Amino acid sequence: MEALIFVQTEKDRENHHSKGRSLRAAHCNPLRLELMIVCVAIFGRQNNPLYIQSFTEADDVLELHHIVHCSLDVVDERVNNLKKSGPMLNETFLGLLYPTEIYKVCGYLTNTKVKFILVTLDLDVRDADVRNLFRKFHAAFVDAVSNPYHVPGKKITSRTFAERVSNIVKSFGLSSAV
Repeated sequence: MEALIFVQTEKDRENHHSKGRSLRAAHCNPLRLELMIVCVAIFGRQNNPLYIQSFTEADDVLELHHIVHCSLDVVDERVNNLKKSGPMLNETFLGLLYPTEIYKVCGYLTNTKVKFILVTLDLDVRDADVRNLFRKFHAAFVDAVSNPYHVPGKKITSRTFAERVSNIVKSFGLSSAV
């Protein structure tokens, strides 16, 4: 059984105003939400970008880079507040960093201060699913930087890592839908 879901993006809003178009309809199975993850980013301890991959149209890339870089301020603020308030928790999942009109931005911090940022569409996503997703990204990251040819602190250029991240993103849309 297929359901009709209406999705409105910035591009659709612009088209609506300029060309008189209304919302774009997308047919999909109600049990499968596709393209929930729109961007994955990894930053080093000095906030240097190690890996950024967007899973949307080329028009959105600049906006997603901006969102991801802005989220680093939120991560730094949370980490600094934890240091002031007492002992550091063992939890590396930072949860929802901030929502925008369209996206939700979640964060994850490793014990080596590497930051993982995930941008999803503004859909109800369970924290447990996002935690598991970050753990998979972290495992893939550890494998990539464990490569003897990888220079620590430099961008990750491994095709294997990129494929692994893409597979994790694709599997997330299938496994997290209820």
